[in-house]
Amino acid sequence: MRKSSELTRTAALAAVVNDPDRYLIVCGLGTAAFDASRLTENGSNLFPIDGAMGCALPVGLGLALAQPERQVLVMTGDGELLMNLGALSTASAQAPANLSVLVLDNGTWGLTGGQRTHTAMGTDLTAVAAGCGFPVALTASTEAELDAARAALADSSQLTFVRLELNAEDPEPYPFERHGPPIRKRFRDALAAKVSASA
Repeated sequence: MRKSSELTRTAALAAVVNDPDRYLIVCGLGTAAFDASRLTENGSNLFPIDGAMGCALPVGLGLALAQPERQVLVMTGDGELLMNLGALSTASAQAPANLSVLVLDNGTWGLTGGQRTHTAMGTDLTAVAAGCGFPVALTASTEAELDAARAALADSSQLTFVRLELNAEDPEPYPFERHGPPIRKRFRDALAAKVSASA
């Protein structure tokens, strides 16, 4: 049985992603999209995926491979990642050093009534990531472990997996763009501007 965590999602997320502008961020659907949109204030470096469960890591992996000079952060929930665990093996096989994966694990399906996910019943996503070959795979479940989690995510020298073990609290909804074409244009325009500024 999973123990209650001392970490609240908004405070823990702000602690481990204290400089969201350093990343290109791909986030999964559900409460992770609320979290990422609130954290970045719907920043142009954010690509939220809504309605495509299990796609956050594959999209982030493709982005990391296409933009090797930029640091990519995939931010998703335990339920979304459980939908496509095979993506961990694919990411490890490709092993882009500029890719970090952050899983916000509260052990519940937040948008469908708070039912327990498999992580509340024994599945350890950090152990799965390590077993798939991630060179860095760690869990932060206390405030004392947040500094190590932040440093791991910011390390662009190797593929990284961090799981934040959170209490079951869900965030308040936060408005974000849900339609693909405007999100794609915003993200591409921001990426092009960044490239031009560094040229």
